[in-house]
Amino acid sequence: MRFVIYGAGAIGGTIGARLHQHGHDVVLIARGPHLDAIRATGLRFETPIESVALPVPAAGHPSEIDWRTGDVVILTTKTQQTPQALDDLRSAAGTAVPVVCAQNGVENERLAARVFDHVYAMLVYLPATHLEPGVVQASAAPVCGILDAGVYPHGVDTTITEVTAAIDSSSLSAKPTPDIMRWKYAKLLANLGNAIQAACDQSDDARDLYRRVRAEAVACYEAAGITPASVEEEAERRKSMSRPAPIAGQARSGGSTWQSLARGTGSVEVDYLNGEIVLMGMLHGVPTPANAAMQRIARRMAIDGAPPGSMRLADIEAEIAR
Repeated sequence: MRFVIYGAGAIGGTIGARLHQHGHDVVLIARGPHLDAIRATGLRFETPIESVALPVPAAGHPSEIDWRTGDVVILTTKTQQTPQALDDLRSAAGTAVPVVCAQNGVENERLAARVFDHVYAMLVYLPATHLEPGVVQASAAPVCGILDAGVYPHGVDTTITEVTAAIDSSSLSAKPTPDIMRWKYAKLLANLGNAIQAACDQSDDARDLYRRVRAEAVACYEAAGITPASVEEEAERRKSMSRPAPIAGQARSGGSTWQSLARGTGSVEVDYLNGEIVLMGMLHGVPTPANAAMQRIARRMAIDGAPPGSMRLADIEAEIAR
């Protein structure tokens, strides 16, 4: 089995690094200066206990890969990049290649299932950072994170059992999980706070705001008949992951949305996090003003090139109330 990691940022880079370190066949798909740096000096992989340059093969596009039987794609792009990534992948590899969606939110699997024969959902609990070309940091070590997975929309099969076994043997924790979307809906609740963390100064008390966006989401889940994994189940599962720690004396700066703003990428995945709740509320008649406001704010900040933490909590509250 060869693993093609499509999107070698924080999550994809960490998965690729760990699989490579443990002897698995890996190809990264990256772009721009990040791709150039990986090709020039290898992928610099840093954790609280190591810093290594890994000579992982890297391509700039699926068409550059000589696809073969046994390849498995682990898709780790942001959701707003998924439609183009899937189109490019289908053109290069066909529709039979297994696609594992190791991404936040619940939309990626739906997009992939429209065009690929074998689609899998992967839960991602993995505190990682990518701010510098060629460098990926994983804040937990030696077990960097949790990557449970299952067939989409439910079940397990031989492929995902082999995939999770390989990952579980590579300083990560993974197991085949038949009700995987239940876990991804639970993770979405946590990811609703990404935009809040990215938008406002964390010296502000944003906990009440997070409780509001989460309460809106829970109301939408109840209206839609969705039962996510419980807080207690999540806490128990997280025990298999090492606790995050500083790298070279520095604590992790922020989550994925924070990092997108810090890198000035021009886009964030908020339409598929808070925006997922807004859509669900529209479909089921549940008001979602806090999620709608955070969706607008984070998107506007990305387009305007605003740095993370540049909003005041009072201004966010005013936008929710308008």
